[in-house]
Amino acid sequence: MLGPVSQSPPAPGLPAAVAELPRVLRLLWGYEETGRRGPKPGLTLTEIAETGVRIADAEGLDACSMSRVAKDLGVSAMALYRYVDAKSDLFLLMLDNAYGSPPPVLWPPGADWRERVTVWASRNREGLLRHPWLLSVPISGPPITPNTLAWMDLGLAALADLELSQQEKLSTLLLVEVYVRGQVQLARQGAVDDNGGYARRVRAVTEGRGLAHVREAVLSGALEDGDDDWTEDELGFALETVLDGIESRIRRRRRYAKRR
Repeated sequence: MLGPVSQSPPAPGLPAAVAELPRVLRLLWGYEETGRRGPKPGLTLTEIAETGVRIADAEGLDACSMSRVAKDLGVSAMALYRYVDAKSDLFLLMLDNAYGSPPPVLWPPGADWRERVTVWASRNREGLLRHPWLLSVPISGPPITPNTLAWMDLGLAALADLELSQQEKLSTLLLVEVYVRGQVQLARQGAVDDNGGYARRVRAVTEGRGLAHVREAVLSGALEDGDDDWTEDELGFALETVLDGIESRIRRRRRYAKRR
């Protein structure tokens, strides 16, 4: 859940846990009708979300003010408040829309759990690269929109046949997702730098300064990979390491069970 909880009162008769949600989430999940009392609503949540996503893709998240989105939709800012109560609600709509719903089949038939998790992580990374502003959306809780929970469900499906508790499966997904987000962010920051400039500058400033291990790394050429190669290599290395750790944990659990 992002940002402050919207204060619009829920419809009567909702389950208590649903009533606690921000109004925009109740709308997304279909617990309430779009728009408040008054003239028939002329917008949809999808139109609002897609407009915000287009602005953010082109100009960054900071450009997505309520007034700017309303202007691009051809309505007044007050009209937009019939659908969303705050900027944080707009971000929720945009986040759900940017992730989109997962495809019915994400990995090939017969894929083992490592292949499934790798595909899930790669699709996560692709989404962040398409919409890098997602990294700037303030997050104050775990996923709860329809599409983000659908992706979580698919991630859990990738781990379904492992001898792990549900908590361990969730922790595995979180570990993979946190790495993917961090790796994309670092790769983007490197791209903002100049291509190859980092290695050149490190080589220059460390000349005759000691730092033997840094010198060995930079002189080996390891810091001179292209941005795309670095991104792919780092993602593959980290995933293999994480999945090796999970596999090792399962093997230890099996050995312990046999000894008992």
